[in-house]
Amino acid sequence: MDRPLEIAFHNMPSSPSLEAEIRQAVDKLEKRYTHLIGCRVSVEALHQQHQTGNIHEVHITLSVPGRDLAVSREPQRAKERYANPDVRTSMRDAFKAAERQLEAFKGKLREDTTKPGAEAVAGQVTLIEPGQDHGFILTNTGTQLYFHRDSVTDGRFEDLHEGDRVHYVEEQGSAGPTATKVRTVSPKPVA
Repeated sequence: MDRPLEIAFHNMPSSPSLEAEIRQAVDKLEKRYTHLIGCRVSVEALHQQHQTGNIHEVHITLSVPGRDLAVSREPQRAKERYANPDVRTSMRDAFKAAERQLEAFKGKLREDTTKPGAEAVAGQVTLIEPGQDHGFILTNTGTQLYFHRDSVTDGRFEDLHEGDRVHYVEEQGSAGPTATKVRTVSPKPVA
């Protein structure tokens, strides 16, 4: 993972083998959702019971554009479901839950961007490179969104200039957020 990854152990010693397993699990999550910004994983030993097995709680916070997804998992009825519940059992359950939550988040993004009435927001063209078929729009949050000439819905791409006000719909593209359904804002008539 090229993104920040924080791993913490509480009430137990840190373990290089557990850290390696956590990194592999996070890499797997990142393959499912390439826009993962960061991840924090906390592993905590809740009880020290040598005869019946220790119970561990795993907290995972996935940072995605615009929000954090949190998973907190102590194996539910661990001693009933598993003969010898251990930290790896808790980790496996937590990462499965994180994967489900990430898939649900991706599904909601797809649902939001495919709605026919997706809400257009205002922005400003900040860059159109001469001879290229794309440009960038400055959003109201101060970020820049890529848009392609095919995204311009009224008028011609060639008629757009830096500083032009536009309305657009933000969608999740294969390389990150992009502006689609770009249309120019007509200047208000002076009365």
